[in-house]
Amino acid sequence: MRYISWLFQMFVFIVLLGFALKNGQPVTLHYFFGYEWNSSLVIALLVFFTLGAGLGILATLGIWFRQRREIAQLKREIAECKKPNLESAAQHNLKNGSSIR
Repeated sequence: MRYISWLFQMFVFIVLLGFALKNGQPVTLHYFFGYEWNSSLVIALLVFFTLGAGLGILATLGIWFRQRREIAQLKREIAECKKPNLESAAQHNLKNGSSIR
């Protein structure tokens, strides 16, 4: 399985390298107020892909932290349920005529 993963990664790297070599033409990105950015197409795509991935991760952080908080709360509730309730055990033993030692 390790070799299949290694071969797949090598294949993806070669495909991306070929894409980068074939698309090295300069491009000009025009922004508002007359700003321009001159770069190769591969660099522009890499920058915007990275920005998009970063924004996607930031968008999921709120949900992720909320779920972690909820999981921690549920674990505390489970721990509370698993704790032996000494008061109810003492009352049960008193009703049955035995004592806790």
